[in-house]
Amino acid sequence: MSGWRFEIRHTPALRVDLRGITPAALAALSAAQVERVRVGHGNTSVPLAEFFHVAPGPDDTLHFAGDLARFDRVGWQMGAGRIVVEGDAGHYAGGGMSGGELLVQGSAGLHAACEMSGGTLRIGGDVGDFAAGTLPGSMDGMRGGTLVVAGRAGARFGDRMRRGTAIVFGDAGDFLASRLVAGTIAIGGTAGAHVGYGMRRGSVVFAGATPVPASTFVPAIAEANVFWQLLARSLAQHGGVFAELPARRIERHLGDLSAGGKGELVFSI
Repeated sequence: MSGWRFEIRHTPALRVDLRGITPAALAALSAAQVERVRVGHGNTSVPLAEFFHVAPGPDDTLHFAGDLARFDRVGWQMGAGRIVVEGDAGHYAGGGMSGGELLVQGSAGLHAACEMSGGTLRIGGDVGDFAAGTLPGSMDGMRGGTLVVAGRAGARFGDRMRRGTAIVFGDAGDFLASRLVAGTIAIGGTAGAHVGYGMRRGSVVFAGATPVPASTFVPAIAEANVFWQLLARSLAQHGGVFAELPARRIERHLGDLSAGGKGELVFSI
């Protein structure tokens, strides 16, 4: 693969759809061919060169320089390679990823990592609502891989998540882990209302503030020391507030019983 650097020319008047702009798709193209690749802009499509100066990069990475807050689907369905956004990204960043690495140094919009099944997505700032969740009309959210958010997360984080690991160093909004099917979510800050609403399985770990669980969650009686040490050591590798987890004791609450769920809220103490 060959890398490319894209420097934004101007902020678009309408939102731009960058689906298809992946390392694998551009690997065999010349600079002139890359400039002619068409991307969605409103209800039409335009050449990539309309918005970016295109130049070869020093490695196999796709580097986007500038504010991409109005550019959606960065890394959409990426299966391999590496993409770096040196600023903010729009909606659906990393949606449908199955492999590779996407690094957003700023914040990302709605539906980041939606239906992601593999690879790693790292967001240096905040992330909007429905991250690690489902696309509208779908039944399954994030299905694998790793999502790391250095800032805060919006509402419905991990909605219908089925597999994988999703980590938020800051606060999370309302309905965290709603309808969770499986997988692991770890929160370093506080969470909004209705944590674990309708969750069926999976684990939600709180490394910071401990929320008050709903009445449909009950305290666990059985110990889970072996499980906790394995999980805590895995999360500790991400550093920050999670680094101290292996040395902490835990309290677990099981539910959501109103949905017949067997998930767990794990409070580190």
